[in-house]
Amino acid sequence: MERQIPKNVRQIGNVSDSPKIYVEDYVDTFFAQLCEKAGETPIGAFLVGDMQKTDEEEYVYIYGAIQMHDLKMSGNDYVIDDDTWKKAYEDCKQYFEDGEMLGWFVAHQGVPLRPEHGTVKLHKRSFPKKNTVFIMKDPMEKDEVYFVQKFNDLMEIGGHYTYYEKNPCMQNYMISSRKKNGVSPSETVEDRAAKDFRSLVRTREEQQRQKKTNRLMYAVSACLVLIVLIMGVTTINNFDKMKSVQTALNKISSSASNDAQSVEAKETSGSVTAVTGEAAGKQIGQEDSGQAAGEEEGQALSETTGGSGDQNAEDSTDSKDSGKEGADTSKSDVKDNGSDGVYVVEQGDTLAIISRKMYGDVNHVESICKMNGLTNGNLIYVGQKLVLP
Repeated sequence: MERQIPKNVRQIGNVSDSPKIYVEDYVDTFFAQLCEKAGETPIGAFLVGDMQKTDEEEYVYIYGAIQMHDLKMSGNDYVIDDDTWKKAYEDCKQYFEDGEMLGWFVAHQGVPLRPEHGTVKLHKRSFPKKNTVFIMKDPMEKDEVYFVQKFNDLMEIGGHYTYYEKNPCMQNYMISSRKKNGVSPSETVEDRAAKDFRSLVRTREEQQRQKKTNRLMYAVSACLVLIVLIMGVTTINNFDKMKSVQTALNKISSSASNDAQSVEAKETSGSVTAVTGEAAGKQIGQEDSGQAAGEEEGQALSETTGGSGDQNAEDSTDSKDSGKEGADTSKSDVKDNGSDGVYVVEQGDTLAIISRKMYGDVNHVESICKMNGLTNGNLIYVGQKLVLP
């Protein structure tokens, strides 16, 4: 399966050459630990990883390193014996089951960082594949040079990448090698560059999580603003309706206040105005009884005073006639209001009273509401014209 190019990387040197070399951070830390042990005697390690190739580029990924049990010298040339190879293969199978040994590393104090002719021959014989890697490092100066086998030679590479990812295989090997060789004080201190790099990676991951959270909060805020805008537009659209309802309520309140003032004034003046038919009937009855009492009093006075009693009787008769004429006029006005199919609301009217006036019962209230588009039969006002069904 094709490996994905690592995202969390640190560039070392010029990486314009091919192939692109990626070294995992734990491997780089292991190289630093080997340099602490190196002196005049060289110390080496086998490189474990895999190679990838695309249409545009070639890649070498080094995610493991196995220390050589014994790296010998023959003059100026390095020698790797069969026993060293055997133990390296056993460790590779144990800790890096799917890994391939594709190069080697040497830390040697005081040696120029360029491979001798014998070193090139050893590399070609041990790692014949193209793009295998040879790394030389000075443990004192901390300088290092990467070489890659191509064009039938070891060619220097200008730079490489150090990348960070979970690497349990290399971690387990490093723990095992410490237990076998013992832990020196220098090995207990993590390489500062590796520590700084891991801290930088963690910081970047935290920043990415924070960015995702900020995007989510921005989206939620935008939705809330949109909801508020929609509610505001809806409220503005309903403002005219609310205003008309408020106007109608104000008219009703004003009408009720005027009615109360009118009733109070009439009670103060001693006169009462009939509002319903029943009240009018009672008033007429009271007037008739008053007139009857007047006639009896007139008759009594005529018996005692003569001419003056006759005059009072005539006055009483005239008053009775004028009362009857006023009642007839009132009935005529009620009959005329609504005779043409349109009824003008009078003070004290309700739909039930109007129905009783025009039809003799209250069964036409709903018909009057439907005919005039009234949703609330109580919201009528004086002077309003109602079309009668």
